[in-house]
Amino acid sequence: MRTLCSSTLIGEFFVIGFAALVAMKDPGLSTSTVWLVSGIAMFLCLALCGVITRPGGVALGWTLQIALVASGVYVPTMYFMGAIFAGLWWASVHYGRKIDEAKARFAAHPTQNTPTGA
Repeated sequence: MRTLCSSTLIGEFFVIGFAALVAMKDPGLSTSTVWLVSGIAMFLCLALCGVITRPGGVALGWTLQIALVASGVYVPTMYFMGAIFAGLWWASVHYGRKIDEAKARFAAHPTQNTPTGA
């Protein structure tokens, strides 16, 4: 799960950075505010890569996904991009857990995993 979720978060890191560049063109937002909020979100993406398997890591990831969709208020394209990444996040968590379970089953029965001709 860690690899899939981290890949999604790294992709979000870049999308947030590019969205910040677009948001800077909004005359109602100051450059410092845009980079402060975006910087915090980008930092959270990187920090979550390290704590994704700990308790609450996935929930923090979902919070980040909601914030990404909500950023569409300032950059309308982020409604779409946020929805895409929320779907990727769901897939990363869902299939990552299945892969982890399969690895655990494989490790629990090492004698059944060897070829019969060997």
